[in-house]
Parts: sequence; structure tokens; C-alpha cells
Amino acid sequence: MKKLSLFIISLLVVGLLAACGTSTDDGKGSTSGSESEDKKVLKMATSADYPPFEYIDTAKGSDIIGFDIDLANALAEKTGYEIEVQDMDFNSLIPALQAKQIDIVLSGMTPTPEREENVDFSDIYYTANHMIISLKDKEIKSLEELEGKTIGVQLGSIQEEKATEISEQVDLKIENRNKISDLIQELKSGRIDAAIIEDLVANGYIEKDKDLAGFTLNAPEDEAGSAIAFQKDSKYTEEFNEALNEMKENGELEDLVSKWFGGEE
Repeated sequence: MKKLSLFIISLLVVGLLAACGTSTDDGKGSTSGSESEDKKVLKMATSADYPPFEYIDTAKGSDIIGFDIDLANALAEKTGYEIEVQDMDFNSLIPALQAKQIDIVLSGMTPTPEREENVDFSDIYYTANHMIISLKDKEIKSLEELEGKTIGVQLGSIQEEKATEISEQVDLKIENRNKISDLIQELKSGRIDAAIIEDLVANGYIEKDKDLAGFTLNAPEDEAGSAIAFQKDSKYTEEFNEALNEMKENGELEDLVSKWFGGEE
């Protein structure tokens, strides 16, 4: 009886050891597979005060949403990455790329020669015009009416350069602020007389606030438009360009434009 019991125990021990060996092998295989399927996370920064490009709809939550966010996620999906979005002041975006704190920037950014010295850009994905907005009861309808006035712009934006260009034709004072919402508040409080904002963004504010009015400055034919910014010599630039061109060709980019701007590019 004892011999039989020992024999049965031996069989059980051998079986358990075999089972453990199989489990270990399977576990290693599973871990290896999951690692190979993981997507690399790219850190993206934006200035989330620029609807409909990027903003936070506080009535719906705390997530950053908008055209640039949808575009970034679509491009990341095509290139096999995931996007992690963070909010920064606009004038901090390029320094963050230079310091390698982030991988990409989508924030309605124009690739000017000065910026191209410090970062790389994708192909253009959207082109818009500038708009000068003012209070309706003190409406400014032409560049000539800016004579002697104070005009506000977002710090580090292409509109800051536009204001400098206008100041060569008209005697005016330029004030800059970190956020578009700051410009609107300064305008309504009377600390500035007008502000230069991209037309799509400006129209959004005008639709929500009946005290505001504006007129559009027609952009020159060689106006660059908006592009994605990368670290200098980034390997992601070519990958995202290929995906962006695919979206242009198959109509996906046009669909995003229609979704966020209500019209075609």
C-alpha cells in the first residue's frame, strides 16, 4: 500500500513539474508578443486656446479637442504611433522641441524661415487668412484706421510678424499676450483697440460674442499656412509627410476640414 501511494505521489509531482514548465514557456511567449505589438508613444504639444484647431470645451470635459488633435491621431494611427497631448503656451512650443521635451507640435504653426532654423516642418496641411477684430461699437474697418491705435497679437505667432509688417505702413503700438483668450479680454477691457487673429479662430469668437466685429486681410499667394513641427533632423518628419499626403489624396484631410471648419480646403 505504501509503495502504491509513493508511486501515485511521484506521478503527481512529475505532472506538476511538467505543467509548471509549460506555463513558464507560454508566459514568456505571451510577454514577447505583447511587447512587439506595443505602439511607441509620441509626446505632442499644442497651445489649446485656438479653436477650432485645439481647445478645451469645458462644458464637455477637460480633454483637448480640435482639428489638429484629430489630424495628429489620424497620422499617428497610419504611422504606427500613439499620441500623448499636452498644453503649453505657444511661445514655449519650439523651445520644448529644441530641448527634446516633446516629439512633435501641432498648433496651427506657420513654418517661417526663422522657425525653420531651429526645427523641421512637415508639408502644409491648412492655409488660412489673418483677421483684424475690434469691438463693434468702435469698429475698425481698414488698416488706415489702425493709425495711432494699439493692436494685440499672440506671443510667438505669425500674427506677431504680421503686426510688425503692418506697423511699417501705419503708426501703431503692438502688444503681445500668451493666449488668444487673453487678447479678447484685453480688447473688451479697452486695453487694446484691435487684435490680429487667424480668420477661422477669430470667426469663432465673433459668432459667440456679438460685441466683436472684424475684417479679413487677404493672404499673399505665397503665405505658408500651417504645418507640423518636429525636432531638427527628426525621423518622424518623412513618416508623417507620407501619411499626410495619403490623407490629402484619399480625401481624409478634406473630411476633417469639413468637420471642423464647415467647408472645404
